Amino acid sequence: MSGRDAGAASDGRLALGLLAAATAALFVASLVTGPAGLGAWQGLRALMLGPDGGDAAAALVMRELRLPRAILGLAVGATLGISGAALQGYLRNPLAEPGLIGASAGASLGAVLTIHTGLAAAFALALPLAGLAGALVAVAAVTALAGAARPSGGGALTLILAGVAVTSMMGALTSLALNLAPNPFAAVEIAFWMLGSLADRSMLHVQLALPFMALGWALLATLGRGLDALTLGEDAAASMGVNLARLRLTAVLGVAAGVGAATAVTGAIGFVGLVAPHLMRPLVGARPGRLMPAAALAGAALVLAADVAVRLIAPDRDLKLGVVTALVGAPFFLWLVWRARERLT
Repeated sequence: MSGRDAGAASDGRLALGLLAAATAALFVASLVTGPAGLGAWQGLRALMLGPDGGDAAAALVMRELRLPRAILGLAVGATLGISGAALQGYLRNPLAEPGLIGASAGASLGAVLTIHTGLAAAFALALPLAGLAGALVAVAAVTALAGAARPSGGGALTLILAGVAVTSMMGALTSLALNLAPNPFAAVEIAFWMLGSLADRSMLHVQLALPFMALGWALLATLGRGLDALTLGEDAAASMGVNLARLRLTAVLGVAAGVGAATAVTGAIGFVGLVAPHLMRPLVGARPGRLMPAAALAGAALVLAADVAVRLIAPDRDLKLGVVTALVGAPFFLWLVWRARERLT
């Protein structure tokens, strides 16, 4: 390894260490932030000791409300970050983001249908379960259209086109369900859910979504070498022994499992998967194998920070998490477009 490469690796490890520390601090901040009026030490003590510590009300707030919210913020942010980095690496497109293959749109449609039909009110877990089912249907459709499961299937362009088509269809059906909502209350509930939030989530939501998100992380973690080789082009990657069909299918399934589960329990949280890889690329380099873990940490930090901001900015107005991430991510996206245009002119 050259001195320059060693220096870059050392800087990357330092950046990861600092980011991990920041993410841990934001996780703790998420635990101690909220409208219950608990002090930081009081809340953490109640979380560690439980009802036996003498403050049953504080233990209930910490264990049933704040802890699931913090865990989901960490897991959902990590999922969006690593998925965005993996898709940008596979498609070799810095503007790719996790919703590109239809998982988010499918999960949103499944969840919206349970609200539309009243199943969400009758069965608490109907909404996340239907969201997971919708994500699976959407990704199955994208996989079939793009031929991602076949060795001779289409490449990145075919996957993008299939994802855009399925996402557009799922979005149109979601809009139709909103348009035909049986009453104004259902329409408002659908609209609010689509904005994305971590509020009022329980450990049941964590237990339902976390295994699927962990499966997505495990699948995407195996892609580092293949994605690094793919940066040289498909022909070069194939000559290095990379199975492109397996790489494509693993990327699709990993993103689908993680993003589908995340969207099913939190609603749509946009721009995190786009922004996190770009924030980390100058620090750890453009190699996807090195970028994915860094983007996962950055995504977790972004979602946790945004969720803490939601509770501090407007604690009485139920400001939605997806609104905050969009307010941050949209200007960043415009800056990326402007920078790309400047390079072309």
